[in-house]
Amino acid sequence: MNKTYLKNILKGLTGILIYFAVSNYAAVPLYALGIDPSKLPGYVTDIYSLFMEFLIILSIFLLFQKEITNSFKDLKKNHLKYFKKYLKYYLLAIIVMMGSNAIINILGGGISENESAIRSSFQTSPVYVFIASVIFAPVLEEFTFRGCFRAIFKNDTIFILVSGLIFGSLHLITMPLNELFPIYLISYSSCGIAFAYMLAKSNNIFVSTGFHFMHNGILMSLQTFLLFFS
Repeated sequence: MNKTYLKNILKGLTGILIYFAVSNYAAVPLYALGIDPSKLPGYVTDIYSLFMEFLIILSIFLLFQKEITNSFKDLKKNHLKYFKKYLKYYLLAIIVMMGSNAIINILGGGISENESAIRSSFQTSPVYVFIASVIFAPVLEEFTFRGCFRAIFKNDTIFILVSGLIFGSLHLITMPLNELFPIYLISYSSCGIAFAYMLAKSNNIFVSTGFHFMHNGILMSLQTFLLFFS
Protein backbone atom coordinates (compact mmCIF):
# COMPACT_ATOMS: atom_id res chain seq x y z
CA MET A 1 0.00 0.00 0.00
CA ASN A 2 1.61 3.27 -1.12
CA LYS A 3 1.69 6.39 1.02
CA THR A 4 -0.77 8.32 -1.15
CA TYR A 5 -3.43 5.62 -0.91
CA LEU A 6 -2.88 5.29 2.85
CA LYS A 7 -3.25 9.07 3.20
CA ASN A 8 -6.50 8.96 1.23
CA ILE A 9 -7.84 6.16 3.44
CA LEU A 10 -7.05 8.17 6.56
CA LYS A 11 -8.73 11.25 5.10
CA GLY A 12 -11.79 9.21 4.12
CA LEU A 13 -12.08 7.62 7.55
CA THR A 14 -11.60 11.01 9.23
CA GLY A 15 -14.39 12.52 7.12
CA ILE A 16 -16.76 9.66 7.93
CA LEU A 17 -15.91 9.89 11.63
CA ILE A 18 -16.59 13.64 11.63
CA TYR A 19 -19.94 13.07 9.91
CA PHE A 20 -21.19 10.50 12.41
CA ALA A 21 -19.70 12.25 15.46
CA VAL A 22 -21.24 15.62 14.67
CA SER A 23 -24.54 14.11 13.48
CA ASN A 24 -25.00 12.05 16.64
CA TYR A 25 -23.56 14.46 19.19
CA ALA A 26 -24.52 17.85 17.74
CA ALA A 27 -26.26 18.87 20.98
CA VAL A 28 -23.21 18.26 23.19
CA PRO A 29 -21.83 21.84 22.84
CA LEU A 30 -25.21 23.20 23.91
CA TYR A 31 -25.35 21.00 26.98
CA ALA A 32 -21.76 22.00 27.79
CA LEU A 33 -22.93 25.63 27.83
CA GLY A 34 -25.83 24.72 30.09
CA ILE A 35 -28.42 25.08 27.30
CA ASP A 36 -31.28 22.60 26.98
CA PRO A 37 -31.97 22.20 23.22
CA SER A 38 -35.55 21.11 23.89
CA LYS A 39 -36.31 24.53 25.41
CA LEU A 40 -34.98 26.54 22.48
CA PRO A 41 -37.35 28.06 19.90
CA GLY A 42 -37.78 25.93 16.81
CA TYR A 43 -36.11 28.41 14.48
CA VAL A 44 -33.02 28.49 16.74
CA THR A 45 -32.61 24.71 16.67
CA ASP A 46 -33.12 24.77 12.90
CA ILE A 47 -30.35 27.34 12.45
CA TYR A 48 -28.10 25.42 14.83
CA SER A 49 -28.67 22.17 12.91
CA LEU A 50 -27.78 23.86 9.62
CA PHE A 51 -24.67 25.34 11.21
CA MET A 52 -23.50 21.91 12.41
CA GLU A 53 -24.11 20.44 8.95
CA PHE A 54 -22.09 23.31 7.47
CA LEU A 55 -19.22 22.45 9.82
CA ILE A 56 -19.22 18.85 8.54
CA ILE A 57 -19.18 20.03 4.93
CA LEU A 58 -16.37 22.49 5.66
CA SER A 59 -14.33 19.83 7.47
CA ILE A 60 -14.57 17.37 4.58
CA PHE A 61 -13.84 20.15 2.09
CA LEU A 62 -10.63 20.97 3.96
CA LEU A 63 -9.65 17.29 3.94
CA PHE A 64 -10.16 17.00 0.17
CA GLN A 65 -9.68 20.61 -0.86
CA LYS A 66 -7.48 19.88 -3.88
CA GLU A 67 -9.71 17.10 -5.24
CA ILE A 68 -12.92 19.09 -4.74
CA THR A 69 -11.47 22.24 -6.31
CA ASN A 70 -10.28 20.32 -9.37
CA SER A 71 -13.68 18.65 -9.67
CA PHE A 72 -15.44 22.01 -9.66
CA LYS A 73 -13.14 23.35 -12.38
CA ASP A 74 -13.80 20.25 -14.46
CA LEU A 75 -17.56 20.56 -13.94
CA LYS A 76 -17.61 24.12 -15.28
CA LYS A 77 -16.12 22.87 -18.54
CA ASN A 78 -17.99 19.60 -18.91
CA HIS A 79 -21.32 19.94 -17.06
CA LEU A 80 -23.47 19.43 -20.15
CA LYS A 81 -21.51 16.35 -21.18
CA TYR A 82 -21.84 14.85 -17.71
CA PHE A 83 -25.57 15.60 -17.55
CA LYS A 84 -26.29 13.95 -20.90
CA LYS A 85 -24.07 10.98 -20.10
CA TYR A 86 -25.39 10.14 -16.63
CA LEU A 87 -29.04 11.20 -16.81
CA LYS A 88 -30.04 7.72 -17.97
CA TYR A 89 -28.51 6.14 -14.85
CA TYR A 90 -30.44 8.52 -12.62
CA LEU A 91 -33.68 7.73 -14.45
CA LEU A 92 -32.96 4.01 -14.13
CA ALA A 93 -32.51 4.44 -10.37
CA ILE A 94 -35.85 6.27 -10.20
CA ILE A 95 -37.56 3.43 -12.06
CA VAL A 96 -36.08 0.89 -9.62
CA MET A 97 -37.12 3.03 -6.66
CA MET A 98 -40.68 3.48 -7.94
CA GLY A 99 -40.98 -0.22 -8.76
CA SER A 100 -39.77 -1.18 -5.30
CA ASN A 101 -42.21 1.23 -3.68
CA ALA A 102 -45.04 -0.21 -5.76
CA ILE A 103 -44.18 -3.72 -4.57
CA ILE A 104 -44.04 -2.48 -0.96
CA ASN A 105 -47.50 -0.94 -1.28
CA ILE A 106 -48.92 -4.09 -2.87
CA LEU A 107 -47.52 -6.17 0.01
CA GLY A 108 -49.03 -3.84 2.59
CA GLY A 109 -45.95 -1.91 3.65
CA GLY A 110 -46.03 1.80 4.38
CA ILE A 111 -43.46 4.57 4.24
CA SER A 112 -40.35 4.25 6.40
CA GLU A 113 -40.06 6.07 9.74
CA ASN A 114 -37.36 8.25 8.20
CA GLU A 115 -39.70 9.40 5.43
CA SER A 116 -42.54 9.83 7.91
CA ALA A 117 -40.34 12.03 10.12
CA ILE A 118 -39.32 14.19 7.14
CA ARG A 119 -42.95 14.70 6.10
CA SER A 120 -43.94 15.56 9.66
CA SER A 121 -41.08 18.07 9.97
CA PHE A 122 -42.02 19.58 6.64
CA GLN A 123 -45.48 20.32 7.97
CA THR A 124 -44.10 22.34 10.89
CA SER A 125 -40.81 23.72 9.47
CA PRO A 126 -41.08 23.74 5.67
CA VAL A 127 -38.38 26.37 5.11
CA TYR A 128 -35.83 24.55 7.25
CA VAL A 129 -36.59 21.14 5.71
CA PHE A 130 -36.40 22.57 2.19
CA ILE A 131 -33.02 24.24 2.84
CA ALA A 132 -31.64 21.21 4.67
CA SER A 133 -32.85 18.72 2.06
CA VAL A 134 -32.24 20.60 -1.17
CA ILE A 135 -29.11 22.64 -0.39
CA PHE A 136 -27.24 21.04 2.49
CA ALA A 137 -28.08 17.32 2.21
CA PRO A 138 -26.80 16.73 -1.36
CA VAL A 139 -23.41 18.28 -0.58
CA LEU A 140 -23.13 16.72 2.87
CA GLU A 141 -24.16 13.23 1.78
CA GLU A 142 -22.13 13.21 -1.44
CA PHE A 143 -19.00 14.49 0.25
CA THR A 144 -19.39 11.80 2.91
CA PHE A 145 -20.93 8.72 1.30
CA ARG A 146 -19.36 9.19 -2.11
CA GLY A 147 -16.23 11.29 -1.62
CA CYS A 148 -14.97 9.78 1.65
CA PHE A 149 -15.95 6.23 0.71
CA ARG A 150 -14.24 6.59 -2.68
CA ALA A 151 -11.02 7.57 -0.92
CA ILE A 152 -11.17 4.26 0.94
CA PHE A 153 -12.43 1.87 -1.77
CA LYS A 154 -10.63 2.10 -5.10
CA ASN A 155 -12.32 -0.94 -6.63
CA ASP A 156 -15.34 0.39 -8.52
CA THR A 157 -17.71 -2.49 -7.76
CA ILE A 158 -16.92 -2.60 -4.04
CA PHE A 159 -17.17 1.19 -3.75
CA ILE A 160 -20.51 1.39 -5.57
CA LEU A 161 -22.11 -1.39 -3.52
CA VAL A 162 -20.73 -0.32 -0.14
CA SER A 163 -21.50 3.36 -0.68
CA GLY A 164 -24.99 2.75 -2.05
CA LEU A 165 -26.07 0.11 0.46
CA ILE A 166 -24.77 1.93 3.53
CA PHE A 167 -26.38 5.14 2.30
CA GLY A 168 -29.69 3.33 1.83
CA SER A 169 -29.55 1.40 5.09
CA LEU A 170 -29.02 4.57 7.14
CA HIS A 171 -32.42 5.78 5.92
CA LEU A 172 -33.89 2.61 7.47
CA ILE A 173 -31.94 2.61 10.72
CA THR A 174 -35.07 2.56 12.91
CA MET A 175 -37.00 0.09 10.76
CA PRO A 176 -37.36 -3.46 12.14
CA LEU A 177 -35.90 -6.30 10.12
CA ASN A 178 -38.74 -8.10 8.40
CA GLU A 179 -39.57 -9.72 5.07
CA LEU A 180 -40.04 -6.31 3.41
CA PHE A 181 -36.72 -4.87 4.58
CA PRO A 182 -34.75 -6.00 1.47
CA ILE A 183 -37.27 -4.26 -0.79
CA TYR A 184 -37.07 -1.08 1.27
CA LEU A 185 -33.28 -1.32 1.05
CA ILE A 186 -33.43 -1.59 -2.74
CA SER A 187 -35.71 1.44 -2.87
CA TYR A 188 -33.52 3.61 -0.66
CA SER A 189 -30.23 2.37 -2.13
CA SER A 190 -31.08 2.74 -5.82
CA CYS A 191 -30.15 6.42 -6.09
CA GLY A 192 -27.13 5.97 -3.83
CA ILE A 193 -25.82 3.23 -6.12
CA ALA A 194 -26.45 5.41 -9.18
CA PHE A 195 -24.66 8.38 -7.59
CA ALA A 196 -21.72 6.15 -6.62
CA TYR A 197 -21.54 4.84 -10.19
CA MET A 198 -21.44 8.42 -11.49
CA LEU A 199 -18.51 9.28 -9.25
CA ALA A 200 -16.65 6.06 -10.06
CA LYS A 201 -16.86 6.70 -13.79
CA SER A 202 -16.53 10.50 -13.89
CA ASN A 203 -14.10 10.93 -11.00
CA ASN A 204 -15.96 14.16 -10.25
CA ILE A 205 -17.83 14.54 -6.97
CA PHE A 206 -20.00 17.32 -8.38
CA VAL A 207 -21.57 15.04 -10.97
CA SER A 208 -23.29 12.93 -8.32
CA THR A 209 -23.88 16.04 -6.19
CA GLY A 210 -25.63 17.78 -9.08
CA PHE A 211 -28.00 14.87 -9.66
CA HIS A 212 -28.57 14.63 -5.91
CA PHE A 213 -29.51 18.34 -5.91
CA MET A 214 -31.96 17.71 -8.72
CA HIS A 215 -33.44 14.62 -7.06
CA ASN A 216 -34.03 16.27 -3.69
CA GLY A 217 -35.27 19.44 -5.36
CA ILE A 218 -37.92 17.51 -7.28
CA LEU A 219 -39.07 15.64 -4.17
CA MET A 220 -39.22 18.77 -2.03
CA SER A 221 -41.05 20.67 -4.76
CA LEU A 222 -43.69 17.94 -4.78
CA GLN A 223 -43.90 18.11 -0.99
CA THR A 224 -44.32 21.89 -1.20
CA PHE A 225 -47.05 21.53 -3.80
CA LEU A 226 -48.92 19.01 -1.66
CA LEU A 227 -48.51 21.16 1.44
CA PHE A 228 -50.08 24.23 -0.14
CA PHE A 229 -52.60 22.69 -2.50
CA SER A 230 -53.70 19.42 -0.92
